[in-house]
Amino acid sequence: MTTTEQHIDEKLIPILEKVSDPEIPVLSIMDMGVVRTAILRGNNVHVQITPTYSGCPAMDVIGDDIKKALEEAGYTSNIELILAPAWTTDWITQKGRKALEEYGIAAPLDAQADKDVLLHGKRLVKCTNCGSQNTRMVSQFGSTACKAQFQCEDCQEPFDYFKCLK
Repeated sequence: MTTTEQHIDEKLIPILEKVSDPEIPVLSIMDMGVVRTAILRGNNVHVQITPTYSGCPAMDVIGDDIKKALEEAGYTSNIELILAPAWTTDWITQKGRKALEEYGIAAPLDAQADKDVLLHGKRLVKCTNCGSQNTRMVSQFGSTACKAQFQCEDCQEPFDYFKCLK
């Protein structure tokens, strides 16, 4: 399976889209791209999920939430955690990126821009409040390890930036 392939039974998509990421509740696990496969065999669903990073503490909660959602829809399920290929921020959908911004978290940039921002202080991250790129990194780590803390120099609002992971 390549990094962009997903094998998800169409009947299961509406169910899985209702399962929120526990750390960013405005995103579904589908928008985050953590669901790699969801195969329906009879009344049983085999779901493979990939963590956003190998030590992600939310994966147990996500697995339980998937089981609960599928059970409520009349299915039994088994959840398998897969580590390869590794999750990448490229798997976040456009809908998910928009939801991040509206929630106050700047969506990840591409890999080179991310390095320029985090290592060289370039002002490329747009403020989620006013849209200005006159922003600065306050800390390499925000509310979680996958985010950095930024502040807008124009409106003075702090916000998280979701780091690019490849």
